[in-house]
Amino acid sequence: MLKLDILVLPVHPDDAELGCAGTVLKEIALGKKVGIVDLTRGELGTRGSAEIRDQEAAASSKILGLTVRDNLSLPDVFFTNTKEYQLKVIEVIRRYQPEIVITNAYHDRHPDHGRANELVEDAAFLSGLRKIETHYNDKPQEAWRPNLVLHFIQDNYIKPDILVDVTEYWDKKVESIYAFGSQFFNPDWENEPQTYISSPEFIALMPGPGSLGKASV
Repeated sequence: MLKLDILVLPVHPDDAELGCAGTVLKEIALGKKVGIVDLTRGELGTRGSAEIRDQEAAASSKILGLTVRDNLSLPDVFFTNTKEYQLKVIEVIRRYQPEIVITNAYHDRHPDHGRANELVEDAAFLSGLRKIETHYNDKPQEAWRPNLVLHFIQDNYIKPDILVDVTEYWDKKVESIYAFGSQFFNPDWENEPQTYISSPEFIALMPGPGSLGKASV
């Protein structure tokens, strides 16, 4: 079993990079094992494709130094907080037994973010109920509940409970974001449709250097 100290469960590839990559880098530098499991492949995004975003996520993972990165391949936009998807998230939480889970904010500009938050919040609690049965590699899993679930702040401002100084890791955080060349400003993609996050001003307007977390204790 590969046990993680921190498991990030964002809905889209690049959400973790935008929301908490500085914290991820800092914790890894402190010797913690950190993994990211994206809930969807972002296949319905305006730019790029699921396959391109898979490659970009792999490149970003190397920059961050993650212990593991995976994808649950839930349907982008159309996933819901149902038993079917809760069990998939529970299986991942039990597989890696993290002390801390980090996920999207509980409300945000993109409706997927809030729905992902509800899904992960519920699954994190239910993962601790031993009578809920899940299996990995055809073996029954033990119940496991993280000690803490945190939310990273994205577009909508939410007053934070936790501030993490990531000044030392800011440049590397931005590098991990730009690994997603299909999504953010990239002159090679000038013929693609422009989006809110693909403008050259977007990164410049990001708050920082700092990483904000909203605790949901």
